[in-house]
Amino acid sequence: MNKPKLDRRRFLGLVATAAASAAFPWQEAQAADSGLKLGNREVFSWKGLIEEAKRISGLPYQASLQPDQDVLEKIDWEAHGRIRFKPEDALFASGPGQYPVEFFHPGKFFRCKVKMYRLDSALDEKRSDTTMREILYDRNQFEMPADSPAQNMGPNTGYAGFRIQESRLGKRLDWRYNDWAAFLGASYFRAIGDEYQYGLSARGVAVNVVEPGTGEEFPAFTRFYFEPGREDSDTVVVYALLDGPSLAGAYRFAMKRGRGVTMEIEANLFLRKDIARFGIAPLTSMYWFSDKDKSFQIDWRPEVHDSDGLALWTGANEHIWRPLIDPAGINVSSFSDNNPKGFGLMQRERNFGQYLDAVHYERRPGLWVEPLENWGKGSVQLVELHTEEEIYDNIVAMWVPAEKAGAGTSHRLHYRLHWASAEPFEMPLARCVSTRIGRGGEPANRPHDARKFVVEFRGGNLDKLPRGAVPEAVLTTSRGKISSVATEPVPDGVPGHWRTFFDLGDLGGDKKPAELRLFLRHFGETLSETWLYQLHSD
Repeated sequence: MNKPKLDRRRFLGLVATAAASAAFPWQEAQAADSGLKLGNREVFSWKGLIEEAKRISGLPYQASLQPDQDVLEKIDWEAHGRIRFKPEDALFASGPGQYPVEFFHPGKFFRCKVKMYRLDSALDEKRSDTTMREILYDRNQFEMPADSPAQNMGPNTGYAGFRIQESRLGKRLDWRYNDWAAFLGASYFRAIGDEYQYGLSARGVAVNVVEPGTGEEFPAFTRFYFEPGREDSDTVVVYALLDGPSLAGAYRFAMKRGRGVTMEIEANLFLRKDIARFGIAPLTSMYWFSDKDKSFQIDWRPEVHDSDGLALWTGANEHIWRPLIDPAGINVSSFSDNNPKGFGLMQRERNFGQYLDAVHYERRPGLWVEPLENWGKGSVQLVELHTEEEIYDNIVAMWVPAEKAGAGTSHRLHYRLHWASAEPFEMPLARCVSTRIGRGGEPANRPHDARKFVVEFRGGNLDKLPRGAVPEAVLTTSRGKISSVATEPVPDGVPGHWRTFFDLGDLGGDKKPAELRLFLRHFGETLSETWLYQLHSD
């Protein structure tokens, strides 16, 4: 899971079978975009793609590697960053639809050969199949230095991924230089939010993340199929085939470019092997440190993270906020649930002064997962790994079904992803907006293990408290002793902004983490979401 990636600053700058019969109409005016070479026409259908995934799941796995491996080895981050697809050759550069598609060149860290196909028409209920043509790699589609190793790639090269550009009909941004979604590397993909920034990633599926005794697998999207769009629609539909050592699958992405980005995803997965930790709708992010981690801080910036917490909306209708940590090793937390309403990795701290970095961590999107059908029993699992650099993803959140994921089983998934600065729903509860930790106890007689916590909540029903009312802090811990509990309005003049102080001490020599739980209420009415925290021993 802690898979090396290219320097995120550079990446964020980059991003991103049968012959057809006469029964399928073809318009030569749409046969090829300028500069693109297309293969022979074949039949495509969503049902056929699902059947293909099922078929190959019954065969031994074979990685789809690019040819010219010796050349790829020389296309490192520096060389890859200098290769750019020519905008004039983009798929749908002149329509149909609003959003052109550009392609990524392969390189040292993107060795999987990914085939791209253009569909002749959109699939609909009246016609379940259409024709497709493969988009053939051509080195001349890319701008690159004369001495680039990529100049030596052979004719059988494929693409590494793609990105969707802003609207060619839009006026705010030039589509040739701005994209809003990118699929690159294994089954990773990402989108910008309403702050026009990339940040964390999603994946098609996660297989055996930090599972003892097994290595994590990285299934890859090996084919993509692009529907032509409509100029009056802000939705892009893409189909994909996924393949890996333990499973194969067919995906449909309906991606909508609105204020942020939403993606409705349908997936049909077929397992070749037993999977010990089967991660559905996995999210991958980076958390290094925030102001509550001062004892670990080794950087000049106050905070560095793409996400600062895990948000949960349980099947029992409880809202939970769990701040992220950078543990000393590997930390796995499991939140059991039945038919969850959603979960996400969010970035709640939104002020530039909290980061002071020109890459603008305060603009990174949150990513919320909304199940569109019942998921049954299982758990949201949060995996946190230690990191000492911001260039590595060290956080994963995913849904893991309680039912065993055995060889020969199939799984149909339907969910929606929301890439935005906040969760995509209103709620009457106050949200947790900050967690601060310092030394506990009094200076004259301070216990060595005591910690002082300050947890801030804002908004929701806290705005409606009667004058003079003070919320009650409902606080528990799995071990240790809580003392000096107090709740007060934050003295910043912001209505509905409150904080709770408390000390935690007497932790003893037990190495198990202390599990803390806090929410605010007033005369039996819950006013805030539930704050959870896991304090590890020094």
